[in-house]
Amino acid sequence: MSTAILTGPPVPGSSLEGDLRSLGFDVRVSPGADRTAELIAAVPAADRVAVVDARFVGHVHSLRLALTDPRFPVAAVPGALTALPAGRAALTAALAAAAGADTPAGGAAVASDTVLPDLLARTVETEGPAVHRPELGSLVATVPGDPQARNEARQAVAAVDDEAVRLRSAVKARDGFFTTYCVSPYSRYIARWCARRGLTPNQVTTASLIVALIAAAAAATGTRGGYVAAGALLIVSFVLDCTDGQLARYSLQYSTMGAWLDATFDRAKEYAYYAGLALGAARGGDDVWALALGAMVLQTCRHVVDFSFNEANHDAVSNTSPTAALSDRLDSVGWTVWVRRMIVLPIGERWAMIAVLTALTTPRIVFYALLAGCGFAACYTTAGRLLRSLTRKARRTERAARALADLADSGPLAEAVARAGRPLALRLPAIAPPAIALLGGGALVAAAALSPYGSPWPLIAAVGYVLTSGLAVARPLGGALDWLVPPVFRAAEYGAILALAARADGALPAAFGLVSAVAYHHYDTVYRIRGGTGAPPRWLVRVIGGHEGRILVVALLAALIAATDFTTALTALAVVVALVVLVESIRFWVSSAAPAVHDEGEPA
Repeated sequence: MSTAILTGPPVPGSSLEGDLRSLGFDVRVSPGADRTAELIAAVPAADRVAVVDARFVGHVHSLRLALTDPRFPVAAVPGALTALPAGRAALTAALAAAAGADTPAGGAAVASDTVLPDLLARTVETEGPAVHRPELGSLVATVPGDPQARNEARQAVAAVDDEAVRLRSAVKARDGFFTTYCVSPYSRYIARWCARRGLTPNQVTTASLIVALIAAAAAATGTRGGYVAAGALLIVSFVLDCTDGQLARYSLQYSTMGAWLDATFDRAKEYAYYAGLALGAARGGDDVWALALGAMVLQTCRHVVDFSFNEANHDAVSNTSPTAALSDRLDSVGWTVWVRRMIVLPIGERWAMIAVLTALTTPRIVFYALLAGCGFAACYTTAGRLLRSLTRKARRTERAARALADLADSGPLAEAVARAGRPLALRLPAIAPPAIALLGGGALVAAAALSPYGSPWPLIAAVGYVLTSGLAVARPLGGALDWLVPPVFRAAEYGAILALAARADGALPAAFGLVSAVAYHHYDTVYRIRGGTGAPPRWLVRVIGGHEGRILVVALLAALIAATDFTTALTALAVVVALVVLVESIRFWVSSAAPAVHDEGEPA
């Protein structure tokens, strides 16, 4: 139970106490700072506590934004302050300072006209953790100093419909065209309907996954009716996918579990749908598993480019460039914003295209369109980031280099090569890491694609890849283009598995499963880094071999065993990797140490 403590002179007829109770607070009254400290000390350490001035006038949603958001240790609006357990010590210290004594229970009283929550917020901000101050926009939150000001504040509250503001704020500030104009105008009302019936964002996220899996099953039937149903269900799944985030923002139900589910289920839904399309095509006599796996590889590599570039420049110093300035100028022209968002084929546009083409055409055409659209988007975004990296003068931090090293997913073999090759790597030019990674990865994929099944050349290229991948990470990845190293590794590993499986009859579905398991591990790594907890434990990376170890194993299997046995071996490898990765991931994300990661931008 959360506790709110009202301070300051009471106001007859005020609805503040009822508003706080409607937000789930047990309300208590305090005459001053010293008594407030005593009341806070009596609240269990694991509970949220709030201090609110009794003269507060404002919208209920202003209080909700300040006092119920679980993501911030301390938050405030004018006249109200809240602290989670992580911020209780700072609040207690601020109260001690406000009371003018070394202990919370002693000292002089604060002046009666002082707005105690505002005083505490300023003190906490000076001495303790950052105080989150939500953007209120047209919402009102104030402590009037006299009856006239109070009357004006009440009129301002009456002039603004806080429910309408709450609905608008439930929608992401930055979304794709399809989501903004074709989904959000009504999905926000679905979110409100869910909130009023006590549904949680996690339940809606799970419903979205179930609907997508049913869509994949419908596509797997290989019938026209199945394809039409699959397309319609995919759109329904996407609407629910938008609804879960809007419900979280509408009701401020943010959670660690919700962050993990939202971050991983989108990829699981999309890639399961690819598999459903491939199964459906196979029922009609058309083998498109190579296209399905190629689409998954391309889409995952696009995301790795996004993640890697953003991590490399997350806290770069002097992070400016002429290219970025041009992008900002284009953003000032309204129509160019939507064009640029649409041509990168974000999730809304992509799922809409997949759904329509599934219903009207064949899986092969769906994958051709996906590969063409995502390929163009990948070239467009990567070229822009290359130009920014080459034209900006930025000094990257150790944190960025560490994040890139974690995203590289180097195993014990690459680490051993890196240690041995560090003296040489330190003497190489700045372009060396991405160039070496590209050289080794390109040779590996070319050998796998051009050699017949059973040839020793892919194995030889895999050994060379171990050497080049280790040398590429032998020094800190702080160069202007070093963010390219992780996506090059991903493209090399996924592409080589695709090429080797394509040479062995019947191995592509198993390869699809293996790449899915490995890709999940890489997405899991990204969201742990974004949450500030660092990469998965090193033992996990070592157990699943790192990217160079996995590709060496796959190349060795392809060189030594028959094609039919290769399929079985890939399946077994996929199961082992999936089990190890999923067990560790679930253990981490349901633990109390997991971060609350929330994406407010729509991923491509």
